[in-house]
Amino acid sequence: MKKKGTAGEAAFQIVNYTIFGLFTLICILPFYYLFINTISDNSLVSQGLILWKPKGIHFSNYMEVLKMKGLGNSALISVGRTVLGTVLNVFGTAFLGYALGKQELWGRKFWYRFVIITMYFNAGIIPWFINMKNLGLTNNFLAYIIPGIISPFSLILFKTYAENLPASLEESAQLDGAGYGVLFLKIIMPLCKPIVATIAVFSAVGQWNSFTDTLFLMSDSRYYTLQFILYQYLNEANAIANSLRSSMENGIAADPSLLITPTAIKMTVSMVVVLPILFVYPLFQRYFVSGIMIGAVKG
Repeated sequence: MKKKGTAGEAAFQIVNYTIFGLFTLICILPFYYLFINTISDNSLVSQGLILWKPKGIHFSNYMEVLKMKGLGNSALISVGRTVLGTVLNVFGTAFLGYALGKQELWGRKFWYRFVIITMYFNAGIIPWFINMKNLGLTNNFLAYIIPGIISPFSLILFKTYAENLPASLEESAQLDGAGYGVLFLKIIMPLCKPIVATIAVFSAVGQWNSFTDTLFLMSDSRYYTLQFILYQYLNEANAIANSLRSSMENGIAADPSLLITPTAIKMTVSMVVVLPILFVYPLFQRYFVSGIMIGAVKG
């Protein structure tokens, strides 16, 4: 027989859903506002008249922005660093976290603290830049990958999660002759899907959104990322808008509502850059909550 809730519990549920529903709307509204302004009459957008619903719907802004020089190559660089960087970060962090959880590892407490201390102290931008330059990582795609293979924060999450797994699983496999490599790949990793997904989300979002490493290390446009291109476009929106407007006016009689403006440039490029990473979280969402909770608190 289903137990009926009390009036207090019902009231709590209503308040709970209302608050989180409003919070969800607050999170969604900026993206909605950005999107409707990219597909609305550009003259109305520049006057700030588009607030709740689009007017004069068109998609010419996206077509014009996608024609911009360097955008395709930057997209490949961003996708490449996100995919490769995330895979190596997850594997490297997970393997180190697993190793540091083994009692038989020599000096494991020292090495663990040696890695974790980097979360709190760093040498600063200039020593970091000099070090990267001496390592040959300026104008080099590997500059996006190598420094991020190990993440101290993710290391804490994975190590704590792995230590909560039953030790009997590994002991049984060791009796059958399994070594550390087999234990890690065939037992630990499959059982750690929630925390692996959590680390993957953190790493993918961080890789996709990063642009300061491009700013400091890359002078060759072949290695520019989408975020850095967005940074440039936002700073040069007026010049880009004038260039695109001239090319449109030189064609067939242009509709004034379609003539691109600096505001349209900023919003459209922002939307193009933001959209891909928005689809990453839903893929891992079912693992995310359990991963972050179990990985953060030792049972």
